[in-house]
Amino acid sequence: MNKPKMATEKGVPSNSRVLMLLSQLERMNGEAMIRDVETARQITAKIFHLIQTQEKSGKEVMSKGSSGMEVILASLENTRDVQTTLNIFYILSELLTVGRGRRVGVFVSKGGTGILFHILITASKELPPSEELMLQLHSLLAKVGPKDRKFGVKARLSGALNATVNLTKQNLQNTKLLLPCLQVLRVYSTNSVNAISLGKNGVVELMFKIISPYSKKNTSLLKVALDALGALLKSKTNARRAVDAGHVHVLLALYQDWHHNDTRHRHMLIRKGLLVCLRNITNIKLGRKAFIDADGMRILYNSSTECLPVRTLDPLVNTSSLIMRKCFPKNRLPLPTIKSAFQYQLPHVPAVGPVAQLYSQPLGGRKLHQLCDRPLKKVDDVVDESDDNEETDADTENDTDNEEDEKDQHTANEDIETDLNKLHPKKNPGRPFEELRVYERFFLELSEDFQGYNFEPSKSASTTLSTFSSTRSTRPIIVPTAQALSPKHVPITSNATKGERTLPSPLVPTPAPLTPLELDTIHLTKDQDRKEEAHIPSPDTHTTLSSLTRPPSQAQTIERDLAHVLDCVSLEAEGALNTGDVGWGVKQEGSPVNATRHIQSPLLLEGIANRRVGGGGSNWGSDCGSEGAEDEAGDGAVLEVPDTALLLPLHDPDLYVEMVKGTHSVPQYAEVAYPDYFGHIAPTFREPLQERVYGVQRSKIFQDIERLIHPNDIVDKVVYDLDIPSCPVIEDNGESLKFNSQFESGNLRKAVQMRKYEYDLVLNSDINSNHYHQWFYFEVSGMRVGTIYRFNIINSEKSNSQFNYGMQVLMYSVQEAISGKPRWVRTGTDICYYKNHFARSSIAAGGQKGKSYYTMTFSTSFSHKDDVCYFAYHYPYTYSTLKMHLSKLEALRTPQIYLRRDVLCETLGGNSCPLLTITAMPESNSNDHICQFRNRPLIFLSARVHPGETNASWVMKGTLEFLMGTSPLAASLREAYIFKIVPMLNPDGVVNGNHRCSLSGEDLNRQWQNPNPELHPTIYHTKSLLQYLAHIQRAPLVFCDYHGHSRKKNVFMYGCSVKETVWQSNISASSSDLQEDLGYRALPKILSQIAPAFSMVSCSFVVERSKESTARVVVWREIGVQRSYTMESTLCGCDQGKYKGLQIGTRELEEMGAQFCVALLRLKRLTGIRNHQHLLDLESDIIGTQSKVVSSSPTTYVMEEDEPSFLEAIDYSAESNDEDAEPEIEHGIEVQENPNHLDQLSDCETNHRD
Repeated sequence: MNKPKMATEKGVPSNSRVLMLLSQLERMNGEAMIRDVETARQITAKIFHLIQTQEKSGKEVMSKGSSGMEVILASLENTRDVQTTLNIFYILSELLTVGRGRRVGVFVSKGGTGILFHILITASKELPPSEELMLQLHSLLAKVGPKDRKFGVKARLSGALNATVNLTKQNLQNTKLLLPCLQVLRVYSTNSVNAISLGKNGVVELMFKIISPYSKKNTSLLKVALDALGALLKSKTNARRAVDAGHVHVLLALYQDWHHNDTRHRHMLIRKGLLVCLRNITNIKLGRKAFIDADGMRILYNSSTECLPVRTLDPLVNTSSLIMRKCFPKNRLPLPTIKSAFQYQLPHVPAVGPVAQLYSQPLGGRKLHQLCDRPLKKVDDVVDESDDNEETDADTENDTDNEEDEKDQHTANEDIETDLNKLHPKKNPGRPFEELRVYERFFLELSEDFQGYNFEPSKSASTTLSTFSSTRSTRPIIVPTAQALSPKHVPITSNATKGERTLPSPLVPTPAPLTPLELDTIHLTKDQDRKEEAHIPSPDTHTTLSSLTRPPSQAQTIERDLAHVLDCVSLEAEGALNTGDVGWGVKQEGSPVNATRHIQSPLLLEGIANRRVGGGGSNWGSDCGSEGAEDEAGDGAVLEVPDTALLLPLHDPDLYVEMVKGTHSVPQYAEVAYPDYFGHIAPTFREPLQERVYGVQRSKIFQDIERLIHPNDIVDKVVYDLDIPSCPVIEDNGESLKFNSQFESGNLRKAVQMRKYEYDLVLNSDINSNHYHQWFYFEVSGMRVGTIYRFNIINSEKSNSQFNYGMQVLMYSVQEAISGKPRWVRTGTDICYYKNHFARSSIAAGGQKGKSYYTMTFSTSFSHKDDVCYFAYHYPYTYSTLKMHLSKLEALRTPQIYLRRDVLCETLGGNSCPLLTITAMPESNSNDHICQFRNRPLIFLSARVHPGETNASWVMKGTLEFLMGTSPLAASLREAYIFKIVPMLNPDGVVNGNHRCSLSGEDLNRQWQNPNPELHPTIYHTKSLLQYLAHIQRAPLVFCDYHGHSRKKNVFMYGCSVKETVWQSNISASSSDLQEDLGYRALPKILSQIAPAFSMVSCSFVVERSKESTARVVVWREIGVQRSYTMESTLCGCDQGKYKGLQIGTRELEEMGAQFCVALLRLKRLTGIRNHQHLLDLESDIIGTQSKVVSSSPTTYVMEEDEPSFLEAIDYSAESNDEDAEPEIEHGIEVQENPNHLDQLSDCETNHRD
């Protein structure tokens, strides 16, 4: 039946003509439509012609307020004439083709979909049905379906599913009618209930009859059929049906056929459709098994490899990669247990919580607390047998992306605190003052009268009242001799210096027993110009360690403003310690200055020597340094290294070793890591964020897949294993790297050589935990110069990482340190972070099944022969380093500084938690000066509650150095405030290489509401200090807890605000509920103006339920401190300000600590009585700026966690079904590797930040 062709009528404007015709049609509705069929045909034909030929006519019909659509639909519903129906179909087709989105919406809202389904059911009863009618009807349904959210439900309830299926079966050879039928089936199948119903009716088998091998004919039909089949196979019922019928092999064969024949890549969509079908089938375990059995891994790997050179084929490569990763057999981590390799028995086990679950896991009828002295075997790490990565058989008509976004938003809003009673801070010390009175001894400055103190400037009197001392351990540090380094790198002295003991070193590279040598008996030669030797305090006497200070000229250097002092460090400065181009600290012939110290290598404590025989990273030259061992057997190998006490103001290697003696670790570490011994000087060059190489992640994933395809290429040799405590370093023939992590803050549990130059690394869990794998710090030696090694950390847990966005690992070269460059530098290429095939047990994943670990991979090469290198997640800062820095800071004290160092408490592991009090001495002991001294506002600072956030300690170091400086700003700051500082809240976690927990296995920053004095002593006593201050009405003006952030850039703050929390939630609140002093914003605003790394936009002042037991919220709510903050410093770098595009270093972190002090001084001036109006003006400006940001940026408040899923689009998930999502763009730069492919973040993060 042909479309009508009408002649144009003249003399009447087109819009009037359409309105007139619609009016006539409206009057005919009802019985007249049936009686006067010919008139209805003519009117509808005329309307179609006008709409077809004149655009204005269509606009008139669809204009707002017009009843044109209602008239057309009423006529369609009433007519029984096929030609009239066809005319109306033509009209609708023209109308809905233009302005498709809005017009289809109007059509759906007027009930058009239901009318079409009714006509379909009626027409299908006629035998045979009108082909033209069915063609036009299904063409309309294909247009309308994607825009009608209830399309699938309407089709099922009306019976249209069967009508379309039957029509399809009857017209398999009629491609003209088959195409729209398949288009409608594709829309039906997006509803999973419909998909199951269609599968039962044989539609899956029907689709396999339609799809065919390579052909240039009917490609559009084939594409639609594959789309429909892909939608059907999202149902696991249909997927099983396809697997049972052997269709996985069919799909692979078809894909191979199209891949080989489509040489010009004109049919990429068909090839992609075949892959989508495979992807959906492999969402079930049965499908993955069938895929493996059909040799799918090899087929897709080979085809993908051939596609790699053609960038336009990236969608095929990415989908193939996703399928292969998903089907890669899930493995256990190569560990006997996912619990920590180190066991520590708690004094008592909590009744509930993850630690209680850990201790309750059975092993042969006994529990963990009964077997705490030996590792647990194979009780916890099981691969879940459930079908993961599946779509549920629920109605999933809604767009997947939108559903996820809505879910995330819903979750975010659910976490925001909505209880107004909890939002209003109420001073609630919680404990009677009688219990808190004992803490009065930590606040002597509030009662000190300074009677008898001589305030004459020339008189130096000590006010360093310290109860903190490192009891000298009876364990002597021993230095075994090692094989000689090549003379090319380190001088070998043939005659021992007078008074210095040396032991012979082996002449051959064969490992030999090392004879322990007590460090105390070794004379460490220093600069001959120095007037006095370092004096280490004896255990029974107290000293301020003044003899350890630098010469006066160097002491003055550290006392400058820290915002500028570090800029003066130049490793290339001429004449620093030597002349000409001689490297720093390396003794050379004719050098007038000897600024070296002679040490044996490695530095060990007694008891470790036997474990290190012939292994570990520090047996220098054991592989390829034999040519340097030419001295006689009686000569010792002596390393001459720079005296870093001269280079670093607060570093002294000898003092560090002494501090290590008093540090207690669970594994009883006995080695001192070289970076901690030598110290770190921040490099003077910039370290930009690394640009991500296109396709790097894909290439790494393909290398992983090759392990399965080419298993004979895999070495799979364990070279380091802490689960073998007697000998963690595995002997080999020198073809493997040597690893070591047995030193303070070290973390590496196992190293497995997978290929000649590739190693899988497994991190250790936090003690008394089975997860928190992020921090690493380990030593490597035995490397070959110039060879590129790949390292894969395979048990990371977080669902994304800044390693995907420019962050590099840190490396420290001992050879570089010896040559005068003792420093950590950013290193690594081809860095990426992605989901791997190692399964996380549900025990470690909080009960969630089907979770996987993530791989952080990087490649690097080494520049020096016989080197020992260290790798770390971030700049290490050990507990012993803190003790050393505090001792050196004490020595810098001037008579104008009031400094007291107390021991707040002892930790579970027996380490002391220091508490510092810093302020200015009163000008005299007159009543006025004493009164001013006692009534200074208090500032309470803390840091390092999370051991892996080492950047917090570097920021704290900057704060402490500024406070102890002699600059006018520092003096003013001390005169303005009394500082109470707990620089390390979690010493045990730091010492033992934990990432997040203390020895109790718990996140201490989730224990502030009700800390246990036995399990959480540092939190209990720190909170008690604050409770005491609240009782005596001296609550701090500012409380700030320093942290590090692993998934955001810049430095920023989290605070607490009633008003902003209410703004971000849907709760109703009266104006009285929202009364709030805006002063909480002043400090972060000041920091954003003076600190280049600080970002106000990233700050949040929303209170969340999940953070109610953190320090920030508890101090705000219970102690009543309005300015209670968490200051988060990035582990990566900055994307704004002066440091935009740069990775952050210790220089910038210390500068941040110093700028925090400057901001406090400005805050003091702003909050003065005279400047009160100035403060209000500033706050008003802040609120004005922030209100704009709140409306436009989701980062102004914390979503599900303090580390929301990063917005940059990176493909790393092996289980995403979102192939075609739009790429997200960060700052206008497209960062995803393939714009046609984006995998959504799939894991709900459980590791919170605050």
